[in-house]
Amino acid sequence: MTTGEATRAALIYSPLPDAETARAIAGTLLDEGLIACANLLGPIESVFLWKGQRECASETAALFKTTAEALKRAVNRLHALHPYETPVIIATICDAAHPDTLAWISEQTR
Repeated sequence: MTTGEATRAALIYSPLPDAETARAIAGTLLDEGLIACANLLGPIESVFLWKGQRECASETAALFKTTAEALKRAVNRLHALHPYETPVIIATICDAAHPDTLAWISEQTR
């Protein structure tokens, strides 16, 4: 279960204000061929510091599956679509994935 040289999977994590917004952004990224799938997780409770104040918010977390090749484009597009002033967008290239998963992600993001 290792990534091949040609295709590497990547994951993008981003909390969004609600499921409706998360679904809409996921749909756009799918339609534009930037991701193969989005898992919407929630609601989640986020506790964070913002402009010097402790905040607490109910959000929907999104985990987007893409390729290393499409990662930068997907992150940039997500940032453009994200409604937050300073969105949290964290991405990583995966060290291992099943070859069938890699093939499917690669096919969906061409």
